[in-house]
Amino acid sequence: MDCLLLFTAFLLLMLSCITIVWPIIWNMFFFCPSRYNSMEELRSDHLKITAILLCALASPLRKRKHEKNKKMTLEIAVKAAAGAPELLGDCPFCQRVLLTLEEKKVPYKSLLVNLSDKPQWFLDISPEGKVPVVKFDDKWVADSDVIVGMLEEKYPEPSLVTPPDFASVGSKIFISFINFLKSKDPSDETEKALVEQLKALDEHLKANQGPFIAGEKITAADLSLAPKLYHLETALGHFKKWSVPEDLTHVHNYMKTLFSRQSFENTKPAAKEYVIAGWAPKVNA
Repeated sequence: MDCLLLFTAFLLLMLSCITIVWPIIWNMFFFCPSRYNSMEELRSDHLKITAILLCALASPLRKRKHEKNKKMTLEIAVKAAAGAPELLGDCPFCQRVLLTLEEKKVPYKSLLVNLSDKPQWFLDISPEGKVPVVKFDDKWVADSDVIVGMLEEKYPEPSLVTPPDFASVGSKIFISFINFLKSKDPSDETEKALVEQLKALDEHLKANQGPFIAGEKITAADLSLAPKLYHLETALGHFKKWSVPEDLTHVHNYMKTLFSRQSFENTKPAAKEYVIAGWAPKVNA
C-alpha cells in the first residue's frame, strides 16, 4: 500500500474517532442556540456531516483501486492449437474468458498451453491440468465461471451482468450439440433435442427483440454462448454436414452479430481446422 493510501486510511480513522467529540468542538466555536433545541439535535447534524466527509474521502480510494486494477496486465493460461502450440486453440471456455477480458478492455497476456504435452510450469499452477487459469493478485484461479465472476467484481465497467431472468437462456444448447455430434444412431432423437433448444433461443431472441439475449446490450450469457455456437456450426458442418435450420432466422442473425464483433475476431481459434481437430477424438471414440 503506498503513502497516499496510508494517509487516506489514517484520515478516515481520525474522522471516525472524532465523531464523538465533534459536536463539542463545534458547539464551542459555532453553536447557535437559536438553531438547536438540544445537544442531541446538534450531534445528529454532525454525524451527518461526518458521514458525508467519510464518503468523500472513501470515493478517491475506490476510484484509485479501480484504476489500479485496470492498469494490471492479467496472465491467462489457455489451450494451444492441436499440432500448432504457437497458435490459439479451440477451447470454448478459454474463449469465454478472453471475450470477457476483451469486452471489458482489460489488458492480458495469453500463455499458450499444449494440453497433449503439459509443461511443468502449467501443472504447478493447475494441478488438474485444466484451462483456463487466470492469475489474480499472485494467485492462479481456475474455472471459467469463477474467473468471469471475479472479473466482473474487479472490473465492474462496463457491466456484463446478465439479468437473472435471462441467465439460463441457451444453457442447454452445448450439451445437446455434444450429444448429437457424438451420436451414431440416427433414431436416438439427439438432433431433435438440439433443434428444440435452438428453437427456444430463436423464440427468446424474437420476443426480446435482440440482438442479444438481454436485449440491446451484450452480457455474460452471450459471451458464454458465442464460442459454443461457433463450435456447433464448425463441428456439425464438418462431421455431419449439418447446419442450423434456415427458418431459425433470429439464431442466424444472433450468430452473425456475435461472430462479427471485434472481441470475437481477436479471440476465436486460429483456424476452423483446429476446432475440427479438437472434436475428432470425441467423434471417433
